[in-house]
Amino acid sequence: MAESTEMEQLMNTFKKFAIHGDTKATGKELNGKNWAKLCKDCKIIDGKNVTGTDVDIVFTKVKAKTSRVITYEEFQRALEELAPKRFKGQSKEDALQSVYRLIEGKEPTNVGVTKVAKTAAVDRLTDTSKYTGSHKERFDESGKGKGKGGREELVENTGYVGSYKNAGTYEEKTKAK
Repeated sequence: MAESTEMEQLMNTFKKFAIHGDTKATGKELNGKNWAKLCKDCKIIDGKNVTGTDVDIVFTKVKAKTSRVITYEEFQRALEELAPKRFKGQSKEDALQSVYRLIEGKEPTNVGVTKVAKTAAVDRLTDTSKYTGSHKERFDESGKGKGKGGREELVENTGYVGSYKNAGTYEEKTKAK
């Protein structure tokens, strides 16, 4: 029972890394970049026993000759290749179990992703209350953009001239008399 949940977690981790950064990915195949990311994020790459080059070599070894991606089965073969190298003092099976424990339940991390800059210069440049000219027309009083209405001259077929202030008041004036 414990082994089936372990394999299920391994499969879930494989799928998460397979779709990471690719909107068209199905989660059935892992590319080389995401394989390297999985090894780095799950600490299979330790810098001494296993390096980024080792990970790339194993990826190339297990994938099909013309393919650029690996399937889940090839992924398991790649882990079997790396396990004894990562855990040198252990038997092949123990090393593989140790690698599985490193990978289980992990997700791709977003470390090093660029943060939004919030400096005085950026605040000043994005303050819509200071906009002038035609740019002022693109935002309402709260600073929210008007969308297409703020960018294009939308034609209103009301029969009145463009900037006529009393548009729509004709009926009221004629009823009052």
